[in-house]
Amino acid sequence: MKTRLALFGPPGAGKGTQAYFLSERLGFTHISTGRMLRMAEREDSPLGRMAQAYTASGHLVPDDLMYDLVERALNDCGFDRFVLDGFPRTLAQARWLSAFLAKEGRALHVVIFLDLADEMIIARLSRRRVHKVTGESFHLDARPPVGVDPALIIQRADDRPESVVERLHVYRRSTQAVADYFRERGDLRRVPAAGTFDAVHDRIIRVLYEP
Repeated sequence: MKTRLALFGPPGAGKGTQAYFLSERLGFTHISTGRMLRMAEREDSPLGRMAQAYTASGHLVPDDLMYDLVERALNDCGFDRFVLDGFPRTLAQARWLSAFLAKEGRALHVVIFLDLADEMIIARLSRRRVHKVTGESFHLDARPPVGVDPALIIQRADDRPESVVERLHVYRRSTQAVADYFRERGDLRRVPAAGTFDAVHDRIIRVLYEP
C-alpha cells in the first residue's frame, strides 16, 4: 500500500475530510499546515506568534515557516504513513518537499488530485462549518459537529458562494504549476471527487493499493 501521499485539489474538493478518514480508518498521520498554524497560535508558541503577526497584517505566512511546520510533522511520523492536506500549494513548496524527502531517502508515493466541478464545489462549501475557537472543520453531511455547542459553529465568510467563485479563480491561477510538476514526475493521480464522501474514499483506497 502507498503510505506517503499528498491530497491536492480545489477548495471544497474534500481534502480535509478525506485526510481525516485516512487518519481515523487507516492510522495515517494527517498533516494540515492550516490546522498546525491555528494550533501554534492558540498555544501562543514562538512560531504561532510569528504566524499571527503575518496574518494579522494581511500577509501570507512565509514559506520558511511553513517548511518548519512540515519538517517537524514529517519527523514526528517517521517520514511514513502520512497524508499531506493542503501542502504543497506552490511550485516552490513542491520542489522543497521533494528535495527534503529525498534527503531522508524518501519520496511521495502518490499525489492524489481530487477533481470536482465548480458548481459542485460551491454547493459543497455552503455546507461546511468551522469551530470558531479551535478552527476544526466540519461538514453538515459528511462530518457534522455532533456534541459541539452550536453557538461555536460558524460558516466562514469565504465559504459563501460569491467568495468561493473568487477563491476558485485564485486557485486555478496559482496551483496549475504544482499539478504540472507532479504530473511530469509521474506522481499525480486524478480521482473524481463527486459523489458521497465514502465513495470518494473508496476511490482513494483503490489508488493506494494499486501496484
